[in-house]
Amino acid sequence: MRHLLATALILVAAAPLAAQSAGQSQNQDLGERLPQDGAVQTTEDEGLSGSVSFEGNLEDLGIAIPAFATDRDAPTPANAAGTAALGTEIARVVYGDLRNNGLFKPTGPDALPRPAYAEIATPNYATWGNRGADMLVQGYVRAQGSGQIAVGCYLYDTKLNTQLARQGWLVTPGEWRRAAHKCADMVYSRLSGESPFFDSRIAYIAETGPKDKRVKRLAIMDSDGANHRFITSGKSTALTPRYSPDYKKLSYLSYVDGNPRIYVYDIGTGRQTLVTQSRNPTFAPRWSPDGRYILYSMAVAGNTDIYRVPATGGESVRLTSGPGIDIGGSYSPDGKQIVFESDRSGSQQCYVMNADGSNQHRISFGGGRCATPEWSPRGDQIAFTNASTFNVSVMSPNGQNVRVLTRGWQDEAPTWAPNGRIIQFFRSSRGRGGEASLWQVDLTGRNERRLSTIAGASDPAWGPILP
Repeated sequence: MRHLLATALILVAAAPLAAQSAGQSQNQDLGERLPQDGAVQTTEDEGLSGSVSFEGNLEDLGIAIPAFATDRDAPTPANAAGTAALGTEIARVVYGDLRNNGLFKPTGPDALPRPAYAEIATPNYATWGNRGADMLVQGYVRAQGSGQIAVGCYLYDTKLNTQLARQGWLVTPGEWRRAAHKCADMVYSRLSGESPFFDSRIAYIAETGPKDKRVKRLAIMDSDGANHRFITSGKSTALTPRYSPDYKKLSYLSYVDGNPRIYVYDIGTGRQTLVTQSRNPTFAPRWSPDGRYILYSMAVAGNTDIYRVPATGGESVRLTSGPGIDIGGSYSPDGKQIVFESDRSGSQQCYVMNADGSNQHRISFGGGRCATPEWSPRGDQIAFTNASTFNVSVMSPNGQNVRVLTRGWQDEAPTWAPNGRIIQFFRSSRGRGGEASLWQVDLTGRNERRLSTIAGASDPAWGPILP
């Protein structure tokens, strides 16, 4: 079905009107408790911050990322082959992060010699310069007596023979990939001047089974598609997850016993709280930037409006009241405005209003239908689905400067990376199965890639940078 509002209407019609009592807040659909990720301990300060010698396009910047060295090849629970093999895996993750973000074209460890441990802090600049490397990313892996792993990461300018940055981390064996992502974040930020995003997580809906009997489970994964984990078992349908601004919680919509409810799942404790339930169909929960409120849409007597409710539960406040369907609110980063979609003009379009519901006005006039808008973390753009062509596009907050980023058969539901440079969305395939998959595209629209998932995947939500 190629019409988002039509899909919403089907859900409205199909949802039961009878709701269970508010006291029954425990969803029995929760799967195994999600491991809590603690802060990664930083062990070294950033290094030098001199000027970078390269002045061309970043995609032409030669970046060498050899395997990370080790002081001794010691066994570690993180890798059965020891710290030397782990050093190669860490470099591969760093290489994959920098290669797939759309800015760089690095050379990875499988095509480069491994430096000796003594060379990590004193690299042979001439050797790497002769290999065409403008920049060198290298590091070390050390097994600690405490069972933790020490990972160090260094960035060098081989033309200026200068260290640009360095940082190190202590991680548990199960968190070694996070150290690799933080290394890539350090390099990305230092060379691009932009905020990092690799050490983050993506929530999504894992889909299995035939189209008419699809099982939808809440799941999460790393930003590069690794470490898939299910949060719900699939006994009840889960939809539209969103991370809280501090990453500690997930909101999502669940049809427990066929009744729509909004839950908040606490990642640290594995518990969840019922935020709101109603006799009426409910859609698209979204957090406020301060984490105090959740926006959602609810259909009452054939009219769908946007409401705001405290994230801990309580009385809801209606923000829209016009005839038609108002759905999908997304706050601006400063929390002062909300972008949403509405058919009040006779077709699906995007509107902006103040956070209290005042000053509602249409911003999309570029032709076609505008749906599922989401404000960039930078505040300078709004991503949305062109529901006429089913492509992901971006525009300025005033509706100007519209650019189409994807041209798949059915692309929808964009969500931003924490730094506002990459957009995640899901793409449905042609045919009866209509399997959905997760994709990423950068703001140029030229760098598009599919993320591997263990099942069909939809409704992505990108979380903030992890501590």
